[in-house]
Amino acid sequence: MRTALFLVSGLLLMASLLIVSKLFGEHFPSAPNWALGLGMGLWLAITAANMWVGVSKAGYSVGEELPILFLLFGVPAVVAVLVRWKFI
Repeated sequence: MRTALFLVSGLLLMASLLIVSKLFGEHFPSAPNWALGLGMGLWLAITAANMWVGVSKAGYSVGEELPILFLLFGVPAVVAVLVRWKFI
C-alpha cells in the first residue's frame, strides 16, 4: 500500500509541476524543462529519503530497497518525460 501511495504521489507531483509549467510556458519558454528537472530532482530526493528510512529504521537491506527506489522514481519520471515530450 505504501508503494502505491508513493507512486500516486510522484505522479501527482510531476503532473502539478507540468501543469504549472504549461501556464508559465507562454512567457517563459524554458519553464517546462525547468519544471521537469526540478520535479525529477525533488522526487529523487524524496524517494532516496524513503529508501534511507527503509534501510535505517525498518531494517531492510540496500539490496531490498534499491528496486523499490527504481520503481518509485522511475515510473513517475518516465511518465513525466513522455507527457513533456508528447503534449507540452
